[in-house]
Amino acid sequence: MPKNSTSRSWIDVLIELVEVFFKSARQNKRGRTWHQHVVPYEGGWAVKREGNKRITSKHRLQETAIRKAKRLARKYKADVIIHRGDGSIRDRINFD
Repeated sequence: MPKNSTSRSWIDVLIELVEVFFKSARQNKRGRTWHQHVVPYEGGWAVKREGNKRITSKHRLQETAIRKAKRLARKYKADVIIHRGDGSIRDRINFD
């Protein structure tokens, strides 16, 4: 009997892990992302989280904004989307 109860608890743990995994996967699909956009802003450049109305930071140079966006994207395992001056997408860097 002890062998069976040990097996049962192992199965319970496995089931719980699978449920946690699927719950987490569902939340990620519904939740916001941490993708960082480098966009033109008031004669300079800004870093803006995808879906946000407000900017995260503003910079004189695009290069500086890209460095900031890369730091944030690396931290949150997200992408950096770099825009041109006209707003079109120039490049995308993945930190997954």
